[in-house]
Amino acid sequence: MRRYLSILLMIGLCCLCGCTESGYSKYRSYFIDTFDTMVQIVGYAETDEDFNAYTDLIHQEMLRYHQYFDKYNNYPGINNIKTINDQAGIAPVEVDPVILELISLSMEWYEKTDGAVNIAFGPVLSVWHDYRERYQDDPQGAKLPSQEELEAAAQLTDINQVIIDWENQTVFLAQPGMSLDVGAVAKGFATEKAGDYAYSQGFTSFMISSGGNVRIYDPPANPDKVSWGVGLQDPQAAVLSGEDRYLDTLFLNDCSVVTSGNYQRYYMVDGQRIHHIIDPETLMPAQNYTAVTVVTKDSGLADLLSTALYIMDQEEGEALARANDAMAIWIDEENNLTIMPELIPYMQQQGGASSQKS
Repeated sequence: MRRYLSILLMIGLCCLCGCTESGYSKYRSYFIDTFDTMVQIVGYAETDEDFNAYTDLIHQEMLRYHQYFDKYNNYPGINNIKTINDQAGIAPVEVDPVILELISLSMEWYEKTDGAVNIAFGPVLSVWHDYRERYQDDPQGAKLPSQEELEAAAQLTDINQVIIDWENQTVFLAQPGMSLDVGAVAKGFATEKAGDYAYSQGFTSFMISSGGNVRIYDPPANPDKVSWGVGLQDPQAAVLSGEDRYLDTLFLNDCSVVTSGNYQRYYMVDGQRIHHIIDPETLMPAQNYTAVTVVTKDSGLADLLSTALYIMDQEEGEALARANDAMAIWIDEENNLTIMPELIPYMQQQGGASSQKS
């Protein structure tokens, strides 16, 4: 079920976990006021003051991107995704270059994924969002939108009607009623940008987890460790008991791990889980898998690919992953794993990988 986070204060838990022989200590922190999720940071620093300074940099950057990519709220002095949507069919909107970068990247990947990821799909996603919202107030009355309602919304999703004017730094949705939804890329994109900025300022041994998006940088600053561990969540346990159980652990450095799944945001209709990843062809929730995990360098790309591969059939998705230096894992309803061979050596249960030095 979607979790709504209303607290708008950063809550830091900076925990000293013991000093290593390198002179660095391991700390943890989190905040919950960006992208409707908990953002956790784990890293090594010489002092808690250093760690707090670095995590504050990440927090401020994530807040900035959250405001830029928000489609629900206005912010003083900022033209964001909501501003663009509000002006659909009316006028171009001047925006920060980073918004142009995100939109341009997404339009490029629309072509590469044969339309599986479409940021102009907002009208259809809004229909599904409204039905999920109604379920919160009336679970017994939950139902699916009609095909007619979805098809009417789909008439407003032509990505070719998204007009970027690079010279004037504007975006224009040429058709009234259009709207952008950058949920398939924004969180990963922001995580990558915020992490890279902190890295450029001297924070090097750390990882960020933004919901299902994990970005890992240099190896742990601990002479006993060679890599960071990332758990592969068990979708069945998440749905049946709400427990955080793991099917395996991936040990990695300098890369991103992003998962898209049907257990993260959904509502129930007649005993069926209706999740939020919508197939643009059927206009209904994609049904191939319970989860897809993508491993590649860039978190924004991993975010896009995890959504695309969730919608595509496995053969097509594997070809797309290989063509873009990515690795993937598909999980079906019985918790069976299909793993690209290149990824097996990084998995504890599959290839014996470990965070420890041998």
